[in-house]
Amino acid sequence: MVETVAFPLPLPLRAPAPPPPTSKTFRHQPPVHSPLRLFSPTSLLSSSHPTPTSSSRTPRLGRPHNPTRQGGGGGQPWNLPPSLSLPARRALLSLLSNPDSARDTLSALPTSELASVLNALASRGRPTVALAALHAARDLHGEHVLQHPCVLPAAVRVLARAGRLTDASALLDAAPEPDASAYTALVSAFSRASRFRDAVAVFRRMVANGIQPATVTYNVVLHVYSKIAVPWKDVLALVDSMKNDGIPLDRYTYNTLISCCRRGALYKEAAKVFGEMRAAGFEPDKVTFNSLLDVYGKARMHDAAIGVLKEMELGGCPPSVVTYNSLISSYVKDGLLKEAAELKEEMEVKGIQPDVITYTTLISGLDRAGKIDAAIGTYDEMLRNRCKPNLCTYNALIKLHGVRGKFPEMMVVFDDLRSAGFVPDVVTWNTLLAVFGQNGLDSEVSGVFKEMKKSGYVPERDTYVSLITSYSRCGLFDQSMEIYKRMIEAGIYPDISTYNAVLSALARGGRWEQAEKLFAEMENLDCRPDELSYSSLLHAYANAKKLDKMKALSEDIYAEKIESHHGLVKTLVLVNSKVNNLSETEKAFLELRKRRCSLDINVLNAMVSVYGKNRMVKKVEEILSLMKGSSINLSTATYNSLMHMYSRLGDCEKCENILTEIKSSGARPDRYSYNTMIYAYGRKGQMKEASRLFSEMKSSGLVPDIVTYNIFVKSYVANSMFEEAIDLVRYMVTHGCKPNERTYNSILQEYCRHDKIADAKSFLSNLPQLHPGISKQEQQRLLELLARHTSRDRG
Repeated sequence: MVETVAFPLPLPLRAPAPPPPTSKTFRHQPPVHSPLRLFSPTSLLSSSHPTPTSSSRTPRLGRPHNPTRQGGGGGQPWNLPPSLSLPARRALLSLLSNPDSARDTLSALPTSELASVLNALASRGRPTVALAALHAARDLHGEHVLQHPCVLPAAVRVLARAGRLTDASALLDAAPEPDASAYTALVSAFSRASRFRDAVAVFRRMVANGIQPATVTYNVVLHVYSKIAVPWKDVLALVDSMKNDGIPLDRYTYNTLISCCRRGALYKEAAKVFGEMRAAGFEPDKVTFNSLLDVYGKARMHDAAIGVLKEMELGGCPPSVVTYNSLISSYVKDGLLKEAAELKEEMEVKGIQPDVITYTTLISGLDRAGKIDAAIGTYDEMLRNRCKPNLCTYNALIKLHGVRGKFPEMMVVFDDLRSAGFVPDVVTWNTLLAVFGQNGLDSEVSGVFKEMKKSGYVPERDTYVSLITSYSRCGLFDQSMEIYKRMIEAGIYPDISTYNAVLSALARGGRWEQAEKLFAEMENLDCRPDELSYSSLLHAYANAKKLDKMKALSEDIYAEKIESHHGLVKTLVLVNSKVNNLSETEKAFLELRKRRCSLDINVLNAMVSVYGKNRMVKKVEEILSLMKGSSINLSTATYNSLMHMYSRLGDCEKCENILTEIKSSGARPDRYSYNTMIYAYGRKGQMKEASRLFSEMKSSGLVPDIVTYNIFVKSYVANSMFEEAIDLVRYMVTHGCKPNERTYNSILQEYCRHDKIADAKSFLSNLPQLHPGISKQEQQRLLELLARHTSRDRG
């Protein structure tokens, strides 16, 4: 488990990997009509849709094709670079008008001008023409022309722009003395293709070969570091190398350094870089301010972020939609939806129109808060304002429906996504992994991952994190750890999101000792635990019933010894509700109210749960009223807590009404819903009604689990229906649900309570025929259990 998993840093030095396999074509598969499978991953793919590309994550919208740009036909070919000589300009125009004449055109061009032409073609989006020119040059002048110090970088760029990164890398390897510009061209090419580890490998090869990187080289590598969340100490080490080599830092360097602080919310470090930038004589620009504001936003330091906004305006650098989107995102992540909506209104007053990112951020935030109607209303407003959804919007809607088990609605969104001309990207796949993991559908998780790889996506950190989380939600802890191990073996840096996924998996199993050990390892590796880290630790303590440790950590949170915001107080509500600690749950809830925090669906559901467990009907009604006043839609979890409360109160009619309400609300009853209802009827001896719900449960596609069967067994024997209970055990065995100790304990306990010791012994002696797979060890444990029951009754 965690003890066997190392966190190797830094990245292993290796040669650039070959390009990802091309997307395979799949025939569209109809949905699998089986109660065990709600989704067929292969139905996501269709040969009629385009192959995924690295740019599908951020599609361009609202930019009509202009034939006069980028050398297109129907007009003048772009404004030619003024630096081109007259022969190069003539050759360029000739190539654009007639690419087939490349050989004749280049025969009259001096070799010294070839690089200029190739660079112009590569940078202006004409890779086909550029490749034709490159082939013509090789035919005319031989392979040695590519070793020219000016031509080699241009040739690398041409091949890279054409998607032939392996050829570009091989060309550089074959060159006898490649210079910094050639290496920089390849590093940049890998970076643009999001092959960040390969970019780092090329940079290291460059340094190992004694080539001095230029400022632009360092800037590209720093950008790569910001994408792969390299620890801050390693970022500083790279900057020290620049300074030691006498390489000057420019504005782009400082801006990129601030960007490196985003993922870890390193606001102190970002502020220090900002100060150094000004001291070096560089005035911050819009990129600087937006990056700094984003860091403060991710650190949940909203006042500091607003301070950056005011400084922008005072400095004559008006905020843009990007600025406001960053602010809105930070408020949404902290659950401050009212403040986020006010920012949207503020930007509109200033004449800045919300864009697709603005709306999508709000939709996601409202979804997380449980305000489904408001989320859909925001989507409708977006469409009314003629703001077209992008891939991120569709991904958010897939999540909105999927986490609630509304798979038909989810697949409608998926079809709309493809109809709009988009291709599922890595976020789409990761969202599906998370959705099926949250619903406990491990076979669907595996299926989605297989189809993701078949469609050409190379798993990166976010995918591995999604898999770790999804399998742990399905109760497959060992499989989660195997995925984690594979990620490390792939040379991917574990960052804070990775650690948090592993901590979350540990928490679900109540493995608090391993969680504490991982905490210590994080701090040793300069990866500061955040709110999610501490939240997982609290859940680990709760699941292990370590109330003393929960108490100690909660005191540190209230005393603000742990740097946090509202998230950890919300977690205290959840974990104390889980262990039915009413006083501590109410204390945390009152703290949230005192801080005027936004109350989301999870917090309010926890309050319904804890009050329901304690049969405090009036308190439950107060929370329901609060949810209604906040426009929060009741979820299946809310209804389940209500059913649990009324089942304990013996009100079966009320439970049945709530089950009906779940269906009419558009939510989907889950296994817990039916188990609760079966328990309520079984407790009152109404086994006919319990059997009716059992049949309804199966017809809805839900498979009864061991809890369902144990409820039935306990209900039968409690009503002295021993034959029916034994028949049910036989049914369990034949239908692949292995009885556990609790199953048999219920039967033995009731036999003893009715003083039917002989019947109990007969039951145990016939158990091998009833349950052929039972082991001798299990039989021995049951005999010892019977002995304990017998001695207890005699005593």
